[in-house]
Amino acid sequence: MGRYIFRRLLNLIPVLFGITLLVFLFLHLIPGDPAIVMLGDRATPDQVEALRERMGLNEPLPLQYLAFLGNLVRFDLGSSIFTGVPIIREILIRWPATFELSVAAMLIALVLGIPAGVLAAVRKNSWLDNLTMSGSLIGVSMPVYWLGLLLVYLFAVNLQWLPPSGRISVDAGLSFEPITGFYLFDTLIQGDFAAFQDVLAHLALPALTLSTIPLAILARITRSAMLEVLSQDYIRTARAKGLLELRVIFKHALKNAMLPVITIVGLEFGTLLGGAILTETIFSWPGIGKWIYEGILSRDYPVVQGGVIFVATAFVLINLLVDLSYALLDPRIQYK
Repeated sequence: MGRYIFRRLLNLIPVLFGITLLVFLFLHLIPGDPAIVMLGDRATPDQVEALRERMGLNEPLPLQYLAFLGNLVRFDLGSSIFTGVPIIREILIRWPATFELSVAAMLIALVLGIPAGVLAAVRKNSWLDNLTMSGSLIGVSMPVYWLGLLLVYLFAVNLQWLPPSGRISVDAGLSFEPITGFYLFDTLIQGDFAAFQDVLAHLALPALTLSTIPLAILARITRSAMLEVLSQDYIRTARAKGLLELRVIFKHALKNAMLPVITIVGLEFGTLLGGAILTETIFSWPGIGKWIYEGILSRDYPVVQGGVIFVATAFVLINLLVDLSYALLDPRIQYK
């Protein structure tokens, strides 16, 4: 197991190297002078030259890339051109918001998607199966930006049950201190239950919006995996022995059908951690996705570079953890 982990970590090196190369080339090969693109057409020649000198844009492209890699090795992602704030500091500030939103969305998808897929498989070709599959098709096809605006209009504007945007009410007189950046955790450890309820209310709509696609995918994958497992001989043997149907389904069938489900969970969670740009923008959620989007609009290249590299690295590491979890679910899998 240790050798396998070490080998996989070594395999990550060329992957991460390729990510840095693609990000670097993509931003530097955009037509036009990067300094003029970032500063705008109204920038003076002195301002353009100063920026080029500060960012090393006067050097040949290979030397720029080597300098870029050298900074990455030191965990130096640079600073924002317009705010001057170090990129790593911005990431540490915004990462908890994206992580909290992603976990909430994935929990909703797991709690609703897996049982829906199991029920659809057990009641194959019934009205319940057709309803579940139709709902999952709608969930995958529905535009996130449209669903988000619809939920805001219904629950925030008309019913006024939930806040329309933000992460916490700024005028509610809440006194908790954001220690870790994870607001739900911070409010609980400080015993501020009013702030906890307020944070949870702000989290509800964006998490529900963000969960629709992974929920639909999980329901369909769970159904397919369960149908394949339920047709196996050991399931028929378990039923022939007189085991309770619930025991057959949840202990024997579902456990063996979880490998493809776990794979999808890892992929979808990695995608969510990348920052749901549309969801975070609609709900003014101060996460990684909204930050990268603002960096693109303002042509702040260091922000875009640092954000994309961080997101890609998180995605790769999560998929590594998913691979390692297979042995816990299926003892027949052995890593050498």
